[in-house]
Amino acid sequence: MNGTDIILLALALSVDAFVAAFSYGLVIRKRPVVNALKLAAATGIGQFVMPVIGWLGTKSVHVYIEAFDHWIAFLVFLALGLNIIGNALTPQKEDDGKESCLNFKTLLMIGIATSIDACVAGVTLYFTNVSIWTAAAVIGLITFINTVIGFRLSCCLQKLPTKYLEIGAGIVLILLGAKVLIEHLSA
Repeated sequence: MNGTDIILLALALSVDAFVAAFSYGLVIRKRPVVNALKLAAATGIGQFVMPVIGWLGTKSVHVYIEAFDHWIAFLVFLALGLNIIGNALTPQKEDDGKESCLNFKTLLMIGIATSIDACVAGVTLYFTNVSIWTAAAVIGLITFINTVIGFRLSCCLQKLPTKYLEIGAGIVLILLGAKVLIEHLSA
């Protein structure tokens, strides 16, 4: 993977955080800058830590799967992409209209929930020639930025259907998986 691939991966992984922040931005009207930064910190840290966890877990079993690691990378990216697209096409429950509270527990849950796919991406990153620390930092930073943007744009873009963003992210992940497979098979 090159720098562009990592940025595309980071953008795709940050879509869940963007959508969550966008949703919270629709219901939280008090202290928008502080709440945007709190959400961004929770999701950015989650997206930094989870790829490292996935990478470290894979490091211990790599010798056993080296012969078919490119297929694993492809299948993981395919599954992630299809999962994101499936979630985008599944009808969501309507909000009850209450002002949401961004306490520590809520932020922790959002940080974990929006970064589980980043843990799986960390598994895939192990099979590429990339520094996990650089990739995790890029993923975390881009997620932080996209979370702030999502939260702040929610008041301006209330009619934007977020499912198209999620479908686009899913397609990007599937294409990244195909690229890993093609690069390995053509080498």
